Formats: sequence, structure tokens, C-alpha cells
Amino acid sequence: MPLCFSPFALDSADDAVGRESLQSLFSEWDNPVFARYPEVAVDVSSGQAESLAVKIHNILYPYRFTKEMIHSMQVLQQVDNKFIACLMSTKTEENGEAGGNLLVLVDQHAAHERVRLEQLIIDSYEKQLPQGSGRKKLLSSTISPPLEVTVTEEQRRLLWCYHKNLEDLGLGIIFPDTSDSLVLVGKVPLCFVEREASELRRGRSTVAKSIVEEFIREQVELLQTTGGIQGTLPLTVQKVLASQACHGAIKFNDGLSLEECYRLIEALSWCQLPFQCAHGRPSILPLADIDHLEQEKQIKPNLAKLRKMAQAWRLFGKAEGCDSRQSLQASMPPCEPP
Repeated sequence: MPLCFSPFALDSADDAVGRESLQSLFSEWDNPVFARYPEVAVDVSSGQAESLAVKIHNILYPYRFTKEMIHSMQVLQQVDNKFIACLMSTKTEENGEAGGNLLVLVDQHAAHERVRLEQLIIDSYEKQLPQGSGRKKLLSSTISPPLEVTVTEEQRRLLWCYHKNLEDLGLGIIFPDTSDSLVLVGKVPLCFVEREASELRRGRSTVAKSIVEEFIREQVELLQTTGGIQGTLPLTVQKVLASQACHGAIKFNDGLSLEECYRLIEALSWCQLPFQCAHGRPSILPLADIDHLEQEKQIKPNLAKLRKMAQAWRLFGKAEGCDSRQSLQASMPPCEPP
């Protein structure tokens, strides 16, 4: 009996291969401008970002920003109530000279957002580690009545096996005997409750259940792929904290005094990831390298010489035009009457 192949099956297989190859291409691509945004959030309170650096390119010269450069920044002034102009030193050698060589603009909203995010992350953990545990524990809050979340049997089994570990992430789960496709969430990270209260104060609809469901899906996927609970800050928690950091941060068109600019740059210099806002966008933009500007001496144009060149060109063009017309007329045969 001959085998029959469906062309639709072949097309779908080709599409799958194409998607996989495209995904592989992007996953292996080394972006020369910005560092790749981490798939698992960086726990800035544990020193994981100490060795991170960000590559920044302008039109002509590449720069590799490191955290040490932030400490060399000198505040000039606020620009257009949106940015803070600073001088930064990109030189690695210790020459003892004051001042910097790179003129940069600091996004005041992105900078303050980063400062607030890292402080919120630190405040989200319990100050004292639980006895017998080397891992930090997220602060949690009890919710009443517990939230009902629908899960599959496989998801319920995974949550049951790791429910003690999930408590370190602020997640308290109850497993009722009445249903195999339902769990009750009685404790959630404290920032989830604060986000819910903020939304209700603004007259918006509740978001607690959708955030908790996203949090559970994230942890189930990690358990399925890695077989354990990650010790890093969960992405769902980071997104909630990033939203809080954004809402309370300095906005565009907020005027800042020079002293306030100093304090903001000082606070930014102590951040673990000072070159990104809470959402991963760059917070510092290079404008010009003073050393390069001094090297590139621009010679003033000789206007008198340019004027003579223009007159000569006009005369040459007219003479050439007359010669061309005369040679064209000489080469053409005389017209005979029909």
C-alpha cells in the first residue's frame, strides 16, 4: 500500500524548522550595542551584576561602559527638564587628572527608576535569613479568602512536590482534596498586594489573580525545564516591582536643582545595573568625546580662494560650452533642401 504524505504536514514541518532556525539565530547573535536582557532576572541584592558591562556605540567610536565609570561622572546641569548633562571618564588608567572626556546625557526618569527598582528589590526580602536556609526569602502577605487557581494534574503534582520551596518565593499554596484541578493561594509576595491596592486606588479593576496565575505558570515552566526552584528573583516579581518603580520615579519636565542632580547621579553610581532603567532601556547616552574633538581640528575655509575657484569654474564652463557647440556644428553635415 503506497504511503501518502500531506503537503500541509510538510509545510508545517518547514515552518517549524524555519522558526527554530530563526530563534537559534537570535539566541546566538551577540548584539554589539546593548547587552542582552536576561531571561531570568538578575538579583541585584546578591552582587550578581558586579562584572557586567554595557557596550555603547555612537557613530564613530565604540565605548564599553562599566560601573566604575559612573563614579567618575561630573554633573554639569539639567537639560530641557529631561536629562542631566555629565562628563564621564572612559580612560582605564589612573592618571589622577580631574574631569572626564566623554559628554553624556543621563535620562532622569530612567536613572531614578533604576535607583527605585533596586531599593524595592532589597526591601522585598526578609532582613534575616531563615534558620537552616542559605537562601533569602521574599516577604509575603496573607490574602483572605484564598484565590482559586485552576491547574492541570501535572502542574498540581509539581506544585505539591515543591510547595516548601515556593514558600521562599512568598507563595503559600493549599491543595484541597475536593478537586484535582484546583489550588488555593493563601499567601503571595507582598509586592503583589501593594500593586493590587495601587490599582484599586486608581479606580481600576483587580489584577491580583492574573498576576498570581502568571507567577504560578512561570514557576511551573521553570520546574518542568530545570527540575528545581531558581534562586534568582522571579520575573513576575521583577515586573511588578518595575511598575512600582516607574510610577514613583521622577518624570520628564520635572525641574531638578543642581543639588538634586548630584544626589541622583550619586545614587545611580551605587546601583548594580546603572545603565538600564527598570524595563531594560538605556539610561545614559554618549554625545561627544572631548579628546576626539580636540584631535579633529577643523580648518577654516579660505573664502577668497573658494571665490576664485568658483569664478574660474564658471569661465571654464562657458568656454567649454562654446567649444562644444562649435565642434558639434562643424561635425554636422549641411542641410540640403528636400
